[in-house]
Amino acid sequence: MKIEKILNNNAVISSKNKQEIIIIGRGLAFNKRVGDDINEQQIDKIFTLENEDIMKKFKTLIVDMPIEYMEISEKIIAYAKMKLAKKLNESIYIHLTDHIRFAIERYKKNLPIKNGLLWETRQFYKEEYEVGLEALNMICEQFGVILPEDEAGFLALHIVNAELDEEIPVLKNMTKVMQEILTIVKYHFKMEFDENSLKFYRFITHLKFFAQRLVKGNHYKGSTDDDLYNVIMTKYPYAHKCSEKIKKFIESKYTYKLTDEEMVYLTIHIERIVKNQ
Repeated sequence: MKIEKILNNNAVISSKNKQEIIIIGRGLAFNKRVGDDINEQQIDKIFTLENEDIMKKFKTLIVDMPIEYMEISEKIIAYAKMKLAKKLNESIYIHLTDHIRFAIERYKKNLPIKNGLLWETRQFYKEEYEVGLEALNMICEQFGVILPEDEAGFLALHIVNAELDEEIPVLKNMTKVMQEILTIVKYHFKMEFDENSLKFYRFITHLKFFAQRLVKGNHYKGSTDDDLYNVIMTKYPYAHKCSEKIKKFIESKYTYKLTDEEMVYLTIHIERIVKNQ
């Protein structure tokens, strides 16, 4: 492979199979020129980003980004993929790297930022939050800085963002909707949730995608017939009453009208989480 463009001493652009790639490696481009061969022994990471817009932003980011931040970001992303076994949107290489750099810079300037969604992040995105905590350990080991727990929440949201392919403002609105629905269920049944239970995990997963549809103005397109709707509502009258309360709240606050399909699934999930409580 040959150097087609030099981004900095540690990053160059080349091509493979007629596709543009970014190659990262310590000192990879030091004393090199366009057209020179790339020393494959110096290569640490090759990025092949299919989205042209993300590729353009990534190249801009790398130009003045110290390689240490690229290395820790890649390490965290690899750990997240392994731990969560989920595909992450390519944009995470931009957002996570950029966030880590400024988080460390804020720490050094004694300018911490409080995370207003820390409690909700721990509650709704438990696995991603645990990855965020481990990421803080990785950052401490590499940079010698102890970032506050708030940053674990921020990092977790970047991971969730990459899972759902949504922007952080959308995630914040989704989280707010999820919290509102949980509060309605909690007070309707006068109960506390077992946040470590499989039932709670399933309910949160359902709420996550419901909230995503609500925030984006989409509806679940299913094929639930009237008979099934009537059976579910009759079989689970207490859960149905709670789902009706949620429906009225959502319609009033967000002008989003729940479909029969959404009511069926919401009622079923409510029944599951309150059963045997």
